[in-house]
Amino acid sequence: MNQISNRLAIFSWSLYDFANTIFSMNVISLYFALWVTVDHDGQDILYSTALSLSMLAVALSVPVFGALSDTTGKRRVPLTALTLLCVFCTGLIGTTDHLWTGLVLFMVANYGYQSALVFYNGMLPSISRGSHVGLVSGYGVALGYLGSIIGMLMVQPFVESGGRSSAFLPTAGLLLFFSLPCFLLVKDPETGRAAPPVRFKEAFNTLKQTFLRVRQYRSLFRFILIHFLVLDAVNTIIAFMSVYASKVIGFSGGQITKFLISSTVFAMIGSWVIGILVKHKGIIWSYWLVLALWIASLSLAAISQSEALFWLVGPLAGVGMGGVWVVSRAFIIELSPPEKVGEFFGLYGMAGKAASIMGPLLWGGVVWALDTTGTLKYRVAVTVLLGIVVVAAFLFRGLARQIQHQ
Repeated sequence: MNQISNRLAIFSWSLYDFANTIFSMNVISLYFALWVTVDHDGQDILYSTALSLSMLAVALSVPVFGALSDTTGKRRVPLTALTLLCVFCTGLIGTTDHLWTGLVLFMVANYGYQSALVFYNGMLPSISRGSHVGLVSGYGVALGYLGSIIGMLMVQPFVESGGRSSAFLPTAGLLLFFSLPCFLLVKDPETGRAAPPVRFKEAFNTLKQTFLRVRQYRSLFRFILIHFLVLDAVNTIIAFMSVYASKVIGFSGGQITKFLISSTVFAMIGSWVIGILVKHKGIIWSYWLVLALWIASLSLAAISQSEALFWLVGPLAGVGMGGVWVVSRAFIIELSPPEKVGEFFGLYGMAGKAASIMGPLLWGGVVWALDTTGTLKYRVAVTVLLGIVVVAAFLFRGLARQIQHQ
């Protein structure tokens, strides 16, 4: 691959991050959560359960997807198919006013979106050849958060004229349009040999052997556990921040959009800066920074009594959100054997999906159990997430010492 085509592949790969975070922001973080809890007067537990069930299906799928991607070397076709599934179901949400139909369509759309990320992450080592993986990952995350901003701004006029249900069809169209360069221009690497037939039993056996060799990959498994805990907080905040801002802080729809845009700007900057820090300061130092940012932002969210103080949460959480993906991708690639990177990205994906099962259910359960306490129930839910990140930081201290002494 020559330098020009490699740069084109990196840009096209990064542009997929631009595309899929339009879905993440417009559907998961903003409009669907409010479509359920405000437009259809549904409880938080309904949205959290729908999100968790879809993530359960993903968690059962992605380890096998990762093993199969390593076996066949094929990542572009499944990435395309799963993304198109997401596009189709997202568009259909905008055609229904029935709460339960919308919840089912959301579950399928989210399954396609989340499962595709295994194949997308698995492309990173091959397209980053000749470049530092942390920097390339940072480009993708930064461009992705730029996509969140542009996606919100492009869809907002539809929402202002037709309500939240009008957000879903244009979001689906933007996801498809900006995914096309990755579908067409990022090719699977040439292996010089025919791909072996896909055998699901062998894929499960490979996954089983990976777990049986936990002692051999102890540092990697410990990091995946820590990553799971951190993402319990990250994924839950992504899903419920708009609800928290609306019901606890009293933000209007316009203020929520501005809050998310400001958070995303700092996520974009943070992913780029932390990508550089990964290269120059290392993955351990950079991950400590990400943990500190999340502890600070969740603490502020829990105690904020005024709009002015809550506005500080966005930039802190934004930088932490952008950084967590950059550092964790680099961590997996640095600790994984090259021939098993797809397999371990499958486990990495499974940890993220498991976190997206537990975190929203935990949030929904706390809010449901404390239903009569007004806004206190939401503050307690955020405090529980803060405690989880503190536990993750404690565990990471031991892992950091272990890696530094190797």
